[in-house]
Amino acid sequence: MPAARYAYLDGDTPLAMAHRGGAIEHLENTQPAFEACVELGYRYLETDVRVTADGVLVVFHDATLERVTDRAGRVEHLTWAEVSRARIGGREPIMRLEDLLGAWPDVRFNLDIKAAGVLAPLVRTVRRLGVADRICLGSFSDARIAAARRLFGPGVCTSLGPRGVAALRLSSYSPRAAGLVRIQAGCAQVPLQLGGRALVDERFIAAARARGLQVHVWTVDTEEESTRMLDMGVDGIMTDRPAMLRELLEKRGQWAPR
Repeated sequence: MPAARYAYLDGDTPLAMAHRGGAIEHLENTQPAFEACVELGYRYLETDVRVTADGVLVVFHDATLERVTDRAGRVEHLTWAEVSRARIGGREPIMRLEDLLGAWPDVRFNLDIKAAGVLAPLVRTVRRLGVADRICLGSFSDARIAAARRLFGPGVCTSLGPRGVAALRLSSYSPRAAGLVRIQAGCAQVPLQLGGRALVDERFIAAARARGLQVHVWTVDTEEESTRMLDMGVDGIMTDRPAMLRELLEKRGQWAPR
């Protein structure tokens, strides 16, 4: 059964996605980072979603504040009032997801669900803002992906969970394993390597294509790797170096007006 069609995926491919707002070129997951990417022409932004102790959704990758901010503590154990006092890189406040989703009506967001507690407030926020067709939900947890599909219904784009990716990889080698892949997603969003071995190759892309799935690869931060993925025909690239990727796509004639 082919994958459903999603408005989220109807942009011109290859989709250029700024990972955490371009985490090498900018302070990750900050408003200036996202603004810079949008000004550069990006219309797909990847980010992470966590929830505070009092139910506020925030744009933040780590479970704790220490790595990138001037404060400490687990996000889920702190109130929004406490989290809002933290500064990324000592300068920029942590954003509320609601503020990011409402900032640009023509931008689409790839949201990495970092904790199960994110789901209920995320459903409420997405429905209130009316942005269901501008998001794609992903997670490293099959349980969270399954729960997201139940709560949001079939109209919201999701990526394959880890088991789905593994099944797709297996099916690319063995036609007898094709039945293992249950298509409830619009795309396979995968790393360049898994377990020290290359994951994305012509077989993998062909297996995804046969099921109507786009293939988005992360995190691709060199011109060499980006060129290799583009030559192979991937549908999207997530990068921490958005300026590099745009320049490469322009050279190749693949930077569509965004």
